[in-house]
Amino acid sequence: MAKAPARTNATASAPKSSDPYRSNRERPADPAPYEATKEELLKFYEDMLLIRRFEEKAGQLYGLGLIGGFCHLYIGQEAVAVGLQSALTEADSVITGYRDHGHMLLCGIPPKDVMAELTGRQAGISKGKGGSMHMFSVEHKFYGGHGIVGAQVSLGAGLAFSHKYNGDGGVTLAYFGDGAANQGQVYETFNMAELWKLPIIFVIENNQYAMGTSVNRASSEDQLYRRGESFRIPGLQIDGMDVLAARGAAEEALAWVRAGKGPIILEMKTYRYRGHSMSDPAKYRSRDEVQAVRDKSDPIEHVKKLLMDDHGTKEDELKAIEQTIRKQVNEAADFAESTPEPEPGELYTDVLVEKY
Repeated sequence: MAKAPARTNATASAPKSSDPYRSNRERPADPAPYEATKEELLKFYEDMLLIRRFEEKAGQLYGLGLIGGFCHLYIGQEAVAVGLQSALTEADSVITGYRDHGHMLLCGIPPKDVMAELTGRQAGISKGKGGSMHMFSVEHKFYGGHGIVGAQVSLGAGLAFSHKYNGDGGVTLAYFGDGAANQGQVYETFNMAELWKLPIIFVIENNQYAMGTSVNRASSEDQLYRRGESFRIPGLQIDGMDVLAARGAAEEALAWVRAGKGPIILEMKTYRYRGHSMSDPAKYRSRDEVQAVRDKSDPIEHVKKLLMDDHGTKEDELKAIEQTIRKQVNEAADFAESTPEPEPGELYTDVLVEKY
């Protein structure tokens, strides 16, 4: 019997499993942290603090029974949306899932209009009919707020197609979570977006838990920035707890997409401090785990330290910002509690875009 050929060490010099595409495909450069001025840092600090205090107040109103249904808070993840959306222009559009309050505030929607929507009031941005999960504003280029997991990804590709078709120079920022990253429609969208070179940035907000299941237990490939490789979509993994890293990633991603090179994936490694929603007791993780992230990686404290240590910002200046934001959020809550609910006839409006 002939001997089997000896096994060689042919694989020893082969590229690493994560690198096969690097040799023959163009890739965006690894982004550097954004070099912000003091004024820009103060704006980042203010925006993140507004989201944090707004969400804390929303949690209080939910506990008082003034917000019904589900309510998903963004506490801990502020640096992602602030860093990315600070780089957008008026031509660009944003779409996300149901953890959407912070994204809306950054699109320029007044806090009182968002809070009124949370409490189901006529003065809300969606006239009280959307609530926490389904807010929407064409005027502000914010297209939801979507309750179906992953649905916004396909819709985001539609928005990107519109930008390309109309030649308006706009880019779509489509957010989804680590749980939604396992949805089949996401990959159908990846395929179409790359074939048509759509101007879209897919943002995976990896907050480590899809409801109550950690990403390592739910995903066979937990390095989510690699999810576009088979579609030739490049991906970058970014520290989503650092607003300067997020802004730097946005600059690189926008340059890639605006150059007509097609979509890109940004996996933002972040962390939510609260449960999946207000009804989630979050018993699947320890308090020590959450506190450790707060102590070491809180995005707001990080920027506060930069302002004080590198730019000489005084504590009194930061306290003044805090007081202004608390006043703004309290006024939004008072407005939301006092403004009337929609009239019954409102149920029949905004069903179709046009009248037939």
